[in-house]
Amino acid sequence: MEWVKIIGYLAASLTTLSFLPQAIKVLTTRNTQGISRMMYAMFVCGLVLWLVYGMLINDIAVSAANLLTLLLALPILLMTLRRE
Repeated sequence: MEWVKIIGYLAASLTTLSFLPQAIKVLTTRNTQGISRMMYAMFVCGLVLWLVYGMLINDIAVSAANLLTLLLALPILLMTLRRE
């Protein structure tokens, strides 16, 4: 594997996994106070567009990273939308 792809996979892994602690905390505590609904809504929309883009250019790193991040961010967004 060439070094450029290694950098891409490493970057994708780090940015995707950076959402794991937040997702675990929100899903276990059910506490979404202090989380911006608008930020997460915009972020999830951006992830969907990045996922579509990655699929259109057949880039597995872009597609996989954004799919996994979407799976971590979407539940947080849904929980923020349900809070009173």
